[in-house]
Amino acid sequence: LSSCTSAAEKETGGAEQREKQYRAHREFADRRNRVVSARTYFYADEAKCDQHMETFLRCIDASSGSSEDGFSAIKLTALGRPQFLLQFSEVLVKWRRFFHQMAAEQGQGGRAALEMKLEVEKLQEALSNLGIATKAESQDWFMGENLGVSGTVDLLDWNSLIDSRTKISKLLLIPNMKTRQLEPLLSHFTEEEDLQMKRMLQRMDVLAKRATETGVRLMVDAEQSYFQPAISRLTLEMQRRFNRERAIIFNTYQCYLKEAYDNVTVDVELSRREGWHFSTKLVRGAYMEQERERAAKIGYEDPINPTYEKTNEMYHRCLDYILEEIKHSRKANVMVASHNEDTIKFTLRRMMELGIHPSEKKVYFGQLLGMCDQITFPLGQAGFPVYKYVPYGPVDEVLPYLSRRAQENRGFMQRANRERDLLWREFKRRLFAGTIFSPNP
Repeated sequence: LSSCTSAAEKETGGAEQREKQYRAHREFADRRNRVVSARTYFYADEAKCDQHMETFLRCIDASSGSSEDGFSAIKLTALGRPQFLLQFSEVLVKWRRFFHQMAAEQGQGGRAALEMKLEVEKLQEALSNLGIATKAESQDWFMGENLGVSGTVDLLDWNSLIDSRTKISKLLLIPNMKTRQLEPLLSHFTEEEDLQMKRMLQRMDVLAKRATETGVRLMVDAEQSYFQPAISRLTLEMQRRFNRERAIIFNTYQCYLKEAYDNVTVDVELSRREGWHFSTKLVRGAYMEQERERAAKIGYEDPINPTYEKTNEMYHRCLDYILEEIKHSRKANVMVASHNEDTIKFTLRRMMELGIHPSEKKVYFGQLLGMCDQITFPLGQAGFPVYKYVPYGPVDEVLPYLSRRAQENRGFMQRANRERDLLWREFKRRLFAGTIFSPNP
């Protein structure tokens, strides 16, 4: 719990001023609770984070040595103190919410994220009236970033005011619409906390450079919704640096989140404007039960889609958008990480309709080692890039993980029976054809 709380909050009790979703809560400090299909890392100290980085480096090297076109997965909570991810996530969410509030005041409420365009003059007037910045100051922001040239600012322009290249974020205040008071956008870090944040970024940089050198794609796993805005933003910054020539860094989008489609479309548009390769892994999500319980008990809006069917719709909607982007630009890439046969069939049908050939290696498929081989092997035999996601570690840790994955996978036993029936049918076919020992009958 202490690793998710800043020194300033411990001294002043300022944690109560934070938004509930992005505040550390003792009841949910053990993030393993109700999470059956994902590894959880806890912060011990900086030396432990360095050990995790070394493990990830060895994993990248192993992937490079065993495959010409491999992947390796990492988690950012293994690489630094989670307090930074919580605070940065809250900053990003407040910043985007402020944009939507300004858009609503300009009569654009309810529009899709990328369709909202704020008139610069009205925005400057609003910032001045709120006491955030004078018109002269905000004019410098926009012109310094080459924004607002068209007379409007969209969400991507707005987001660009908070990144590693500008210090504007340190000056800004955000209005709390409940208290009508201005609050600092970023919490103050102690010198040590500032160093911890920088070390996390440095570790990410080391891993990305090794992946680039070895030709391994680096997949940054998604985590809980209160960490995810920061994780996605930091991954995006890596993509902007390392995905110039080809897809190296893969972000992960959890399609059980209500905001998944907006996040995908905004990030794809940024890749178009800046000319780098958009690359992602699409998953349904691993933290649903924990997320729902936390939202209900702490008292904030549930970030999860209301039904499994809505999550399926979201997955296919996001996937279809990315496939369309591949068709038009050939600079997008997607890992369809799914055990769902309907999703695989949907992907194959849309690839055929859009003219995306497997040999282009723009669409990848992934299943967990030991599961759904009746999906994996036919895809591979048909020429599709397909991967097995390999858990690694001590046997006493990996086997319980695999058993939990089997339990949480919907319909796993039915699929296992189906796989058994398919194997039995193939065995009989080969037996009667006299080709039982032939690998290619």
